[in-house]
Parts: sequence; C-alpha cells; structure tokens
Amino acid sequence: MSIETAAANANYGSTASGSSFYAAMRILPRAQREAMFQVYSFCRQVDDIADSDGPRPERLAALQRWRDDIDALYRGHPPARLKDYATSVKTFGLRREDFLAIVDGMEMDVPQDIRAPDMATLDLYCDRVASAVGRLSVRVFGLPEDDGILLAHHLGRALQLTNILRDIDEDAGLGRLYLPREGLLLAGITSDDPQKVIAERALPKACAPLAERARMHFSKADEVMGRNRRRVVRAPRIMSKYYRAILELLVARGFAAPRATVRVNKMARIAILLRYAII
Repeated sequence: MSIETAAANANYGSTASGSSFYAAMRILPRAQREAMFQVYSFCRQVDDIADSDGPRPERLAALQRWRDDIDALYRGHPPARLKDYATSVKTFGLRREDFLAIVDGMEMDVPQDIRAPDMATLDLYCDRVASAVGRLSVRVFGLPEDDGILLAHHLGRALQLTNILRDIDEDAGLGRLYLPREGLLLAGITSDDPQKVIAERALPKACAPLAERARMHFSKADEVMGRNRRRVVRAPRIMSKYYRAILELLVARGFAAPRATVRVNKMARIAILLRYAII
C-alpha cells in the first residue's frame, strides 16, 4: 500500500517518504512535532497490517481492533498503545472520524487487492489514506478550518497520486494496480492483471492523465498555502515540494518499461529545506 500524508503518508515504510517526512516535521515546535509523529506511527502500524502477508481475516480483525482502540481513546479510556495520543487529541482537536477513515482506507486493500478501480473509488481511496491524514495534520499545523480542509484535500491527493505513479512496479509485485480503469481503457488496456498491465507498451498513455491530475492538485494546494502564514504551512510546503519534484522526475523519465527508480538528489533536498524551513 502506498499511503502518504500531508505530513507523512506515502509508503510509510519507504526511505524516501520517511526522510522527507522527518525533515518536514523536525522544524515544528515540540508539541506539534510529537503529535505529528503520533499520527505517523498510527498510519505506519495500520499500513503494516494491510501490507502484511498474513491471512486476510486476521488482517481485517487487526484493523477492527484499531477501530475499537480509537473509539476507546475518544471515550476517555485509551488503550496502552494510544495513551500518549490523548494530549494531542485534546490540544489540536484531532477528530475521531479522520483516524477511522485511515483504517477504512487500509481496509480497502484487504478483502481483495485493489486492481484498476474506477476513478470514483480511487478518489475515495486517496481521501481515506492520504487526505484524512492531511486533515489530522493541518489541525496540528494550525491552519484555519476551511483552508486546512481544502489543503488536506488537494495535497493529500497530490502526494498519493505521485506515490501511485512512482510505485507501479512495486504495487504490481503485491498484486495491486491503482491506475484507474478509465485511464487504462483510454489507452486501450483492457486487462486488470498488474503484471500484464505494467508490461503494456501503452502504459505511458494511461499514466499521463494521472500525472496531470496530480499536478492540478499540487497547484490547488499551492494556492491554499500561498494565502496562509508561512510559518503554519512550512511543513506541508516542504512535503509538497519534495513530492512535486518526484512527480516531475517521473514524468521526465517516462513510464515505459524498464522504469528506473527516481529520487530527489541530496542537493535538491537541501535547497528545499533552506528555502522553506529557514529562509
């Protein structure tokens, strides 16, 4: 599963995502930083359940236990693994429904692997596994309510779509295919078998609309961040710049096989940090 967050998301276990998340979060004041690492930890733990190779019924049961624990947290009786979350929930007004939406998003991959969802299903998936994390994050960052929700909507989707385009081969290895059915059909690809699809010569045509959609969401997120105080959008702006750079590297590389791994080089990462965290 490739989940990202306006704070953490994507694939929470990946080196690239982890490093960009850490760099963005370490600039925050202590209370905000601790809250964001709690969100990150929660996302990683439920993501690990969904991505494990355990029996599907056991994974579903494990996710349900997380739902029960979230409910207990909000009833004032947090279990041991969520005890430290109570202060952050109260301080930043973190909402129960956003935590539960993340679990719901993870669960979308568990009964059966996602393969060529229609665009509406893909957008719901992005909302749950990425924008819901963003909704928690913007409360920690201190954005105004309306702009915070709007930023979470657009940046969460931008990051998640970038992850999907970056991780096509990795996801196929797990039996998953997140490219939307409409885009595949537009490219003349009728199969939903991940291994067959990633070998299709027409795959770049299926990826192009998703890259444009991601760019649109990045632009909309920039608009929201541009009208808010720089201090409250420093962390999401760093995440945005990192992942916009990844997207542009993917587009420049192309989506025809073989697909080399893309990474933002060290100097580019330092430049982003200098510009948005310090200057």
